Amino acid sequence: CGLVGLKPGRGVVPSGESSGDPARLVVAGPLARSAADAALLMDALAPSADSSYLGAVGHEPRLLRIGMTLDSPWSTTFPFTPEPEALAALQTGIEMLEHAGHAVSEAAIRYDNRYPDAFTTAWTAAVGTARISPHREALLAPLTRTFRRRAQQRSVAKLNESLAFLRQFEHDTITQYRPWDLMLMPALAQTPRPVGWFTGATHGDGRWPSAEWSGDADGDYRRQCEFAPWSSMVNVCGLPAITIPVYWTGGLPAHGLPMGIQLVGPAGSELLLLQVAAQLGF
Repeated sequence: CGLVGLKPGRGVVPSGESSGDPARLVVAGPLARSAADAALLMDALAPSADSSYLGAVGHEPRLLRIGMTLDSPWSTTFPFTPEPEALAALQTGIEMLEHAGHAVSEAAIRYDNRYPDAFTTAWTAAVGTARISPHREALLAPLTRTFRRRAQQRSVAKLNESLAFLRQFEHDTITQYRPWDLMLMPALAQTPRPVGWFTGATHGDGRWPSAEWSGDADGDYRRQCEFAPWSSMVNVCGLPAITIPVYWTGGLPAHGLPMGIQLVGPAGSELLLLQVAAQLGF
């Protein structure tokens, strides 16, 4: 709760090759109590003989141009309105960054409306090919079970078409981000939700796991996309990003839940992101 999370860029942390992630969405990175702790773990995950994340994380970053945006590639398919707490976290982040001397300005980013379908196709490809015996499919969550069956019904041509689109999406998005050193957005659009909110089932109600209860897979997916509408496209683009818990719903850490900002940087900016988080006191 209230952690700093660094998502390294694609290929920074060795992960091996896997046919189960054709879009190369998955990366490993640190969840830590501070930027320094995250830097220490990065030294273990991606060691370098020439430099040290921990040794440099405390250095002041240069003054940065930061583009602030609420635009999301999910907005057309799943229209959403950020909750007041998300906007309060964003405003707090803006004020902290400006107080540190950085220049924050609004950025209008245009995303292709075909993104949701292409992302969903690529994201669910792995579960479609996973080796799971039929009698164990009942143990899958309704969303996973439903998306597995849909993935198995898609053609290879459809998957390849989606992957090609995502590569173009990556190029277009990075080009739009280029005028700024970092991009700023809320980490989440909503406050943390209770267990069972996404699936529509409360914990321990006896309905899941059960092959007889189909659940609400599409409702679950929509809630996820509305909850975190600024996450998936960063994975698609392979860019590094960091989330920083700058705001608490109750005003103080002991009286509420954390809400954060996300900063997205260009390829190779993991250290810069950690330095900014440390500069802000995290």
